[in-house]
Amino acid sequence: MQVQRLAVVLVCGLVLSAAIIGLAQTQQFSERNRDEAQYMLKAVVEDIHKHYYDPKFHGVDLDKQSTEAKQYIAKTTSMNMALGSIATVVDTLNDSHTFFVPPAHATRHEYGWRYEMVGDRCFVTQVQPKSDADLKGLKPGDQVLAINGVTPTRDNTWKLQYLYDVLRPQSGLTLTLQDPQGKQRSLTGATHFGETRRVTDLTGSGGTSDIWQLLREEERYDRMQRVRYVEHGDALIIVKLPEFTLSPADVNDVLARVRKHNALILDLRGNPGGAVETLRYFLGGFFEKEIKIADRVGRKENKPQMTKANHNPFTGKLVVLVDSRSASAAELFARVIQLQKRGVVVGDHSSGSVMESRDYTEQSGMDVVLLFGVSITDADLIMEDGKSLEHVGVTPDEVVLPTAADLAVGRDPAMAHAAELVGQKMSPEDAGKLFPFEWPPE
Repeated sequence: MQVQRLAVVLVCGLVLSAAIIGLAQTQQFSERNRDEAQYMLKAVVEDIHKHYYDPKFHGVDLDKQSTEAKQYIAKTTSMNMALGSIATVVDTLNDSHTFFVPPAHATRHEYGWRYEMVGDRCFVTQVQPKSDADLKGLKPGDQVLAINGVTPTRDNTWKLQYLYDVLRPQSGLTLTLQDPQGKQRSLTGATHFGETRRVTDLTGSGGTSDIWQLLREEERYDRMQRVRYVEHGDALIIVKLPEFTLSPADVNDVLARVRKHNALILDLRGNPGGAVETLRYFLGGFFEKEIKIADRVGRKENKPQMTKANHNPFTGKLVVLVDSRSASAAELFARVIQLQKRGVVVGDHSSGSVMESRDYTEQSGMDVVLLFGVSITDADLIMEDGKSLEHVGVTPDEVVLPTAADLAVGRDPAMAHAAELVGQKMSPEDAGKLFPFEWPPE
């Protein structure tokens, strides 16, 4: 149940694929590459026909779109463009949880900066020290007016990230910026690329195995996604939950720690969602009885999605923080808290990316296996008020947005206000230091 699940898929799954795509992007687009692209298109469209929750596809003529893409792939001279045509077919459904997951690239890339929507404007939020962007003067708090000529908006920001991070990493991005003082400028930052193995050996037949490298990568990913805590005696605990990917046992551990305090600030900013079961167990830890999360409306059956009952719930004060990157399960959590009047939601309007989906992994080839996949929505989720959050999102009870000046110096007014709501004093400066941003390891 998460719009940005391909971040998980690419790290934990499709890294196993051989780098056919990387080779195709640096060498001539062969007929074999063309056949691979045609096979991917066929498999993806067949999976959508089998599993998509709306068999009428919202009125989209999926077969027509597929035929046009097939004709395009037959003529194109680039694997990049072929993959783009597959992604475009899937995108016609305008569904946050239905998207094409291409094969892994032969290189890792890092642009050296992060950005997000704050209200209706896009801002740089982090700049990696000593990156090309940093050396050229990119700063947190710079407003992003355009990326490669395209104005980022609430509707297209995730598509820009999907395009430039997943489908077609660039050697550099050209930005049109405005600093906190209102001065505009342009900047092109070079991308750092790191080579990955062309072929991954998991058998050990050559006297060695790359499985240990994959395990190390997964360990680094797990560290990035760990739950973080800040405690203020018995009065308050602040929990930063990066994803809803905890096991029931892990959820119980978090709740046991939370119950020792009188108030909880749950930081779901940047949380893209996660597993249905994690949401059921975690949300259930805040109510004394089962609560309906939403009505699950699928192709075959409609049924309520309920929390998992918890006989020792947390009953203290609760504040939930969300922002424009809070999606899927994070949005469901926040909205249920609102509808049940269990706590206060603070921050920015959430993503509006709320469906239930499953990942389908496909493969092509015999000697060299190419892995790819597709995330497909298998149910819409209708909240207790009769509305879906898809393309709507959660409006906080109290909207608190950082200014460009706040971003520039690392202040966090939303966290500071959340602390005030539970009776604790915390300056925006101190709030901004609670959970330092961590860059992915090389």
